[in-house]
Amino acid sequence: MGAVRVLQGLYPEQGRLQFIHADLGDANAVSMTTVFLRFYHVFRLFSTFVEFFLKSDYQVEKIFTENAFDAVLHFAAVAYVGESTSEPLRYYHNITSNTLLVVKAMAARGVKTLIYSSTCATYGEPDTMPITETTPQVPINPYGKAKKMAEDIIIDFSKTKDMAVMILRYFNVIGSDPEGRLGEAPRPELREQGRISGACFDAARGIIPGLKVRGTDYKTRDGTCVRDYIDVTDLIDAHVKALAHARPGKVGIYNVGTGKGSSVKEFVEACKKATGASIKVEYLSRRPGDYAEVYSDPSKILRDLNWSAKYTDLEQSLSVAWGWQKAHHNGYDN
Repeated sequence: MGAVRVLQGLYPEQGRLQFIHADLGDANAVSMTTVFLRFYHVFRLFSTFVEFFLKSDYQVEKIFTENAFDAVLHFAAVAYVGESTSEPLRYYHNITSNTLLVVKAMAARGVKTLIYSSTCATYGEPDTMPITETTPQVPINPYGKAKKMAEDIIIDFSKTKDMAVMILRYFNVIGSDPEGRLGEAPRPELREQGRISGACFDAARGIIPGLKVRGTDYKTRDGTCVRDYIDVTDLIDAHVKALAHARPGKVGIYNVGTGKGSSVKEFVEACKKATGASIKVEYLSRRPGDYAEVYSDPSKILRDLNWSAKYTDLEQSLSVAWGWQKAHHNGYDN
């Protein structure tokens, strides 16, 4: 709810922003995270704001019945590779099944523009780099598999309707709002499964004794995994461009990344410089479901949408995110 309160403070005008606490799933008591926001008649589903228990798809249908939406931006998903290997059914339900419900609700109410947040995890571990949009999708973990299934649902359905669809395959998201209003505040129980930036910051703040790097024997330049780290500010810009370029009867699929890879060891060194902290590093065996090297070829999104990453300095992005972390020791509860 913390991020919602921030947004409500930024846009207090009556009717400009509507928050609807709603369910996306079925009767199973499985927790998920999602928020419905209406902002200038755009229906957006965010994945990091509110946690609740799923009950039925009634509220989703009700929301579409009682409101007029021009577009859906679907961000809602659990998104931890490690967690997906230990709780696969939760991921298939949360990502694939719930996306089906959203698309069905859109179809019933004639909403024909969808911007879908997907992931580079749908590619798995390709034989060649960089990854293009035509690289075969062979996901190796439940998170990537669930996202690919959701993509397939959207693409297959779009062929039967005059839909405007944009699928954005994110690479590894880092950073924070440069104005210090919004930042990353994951659930505490996900620290072991969470993203490397969060783990680095927890180690720098002394919340955990050190950083655990999983896997040092990959076939990469220093033995650790290589990833394409995309700043969240650039990611937001990509969504704005995608919405502006969405056209009826067209499906656009785009990689959203910087086009270069950084190793985990390089990331940790950048984090040490950004935080000024001496972070203890413990090297462990590989984590199930991880892949050695993944980075994007972003030339298609540049050509079609005139988008390219601007915040490509790893240390700078981490410095911005560290500023928010220092000012919010208890997340949004500060």
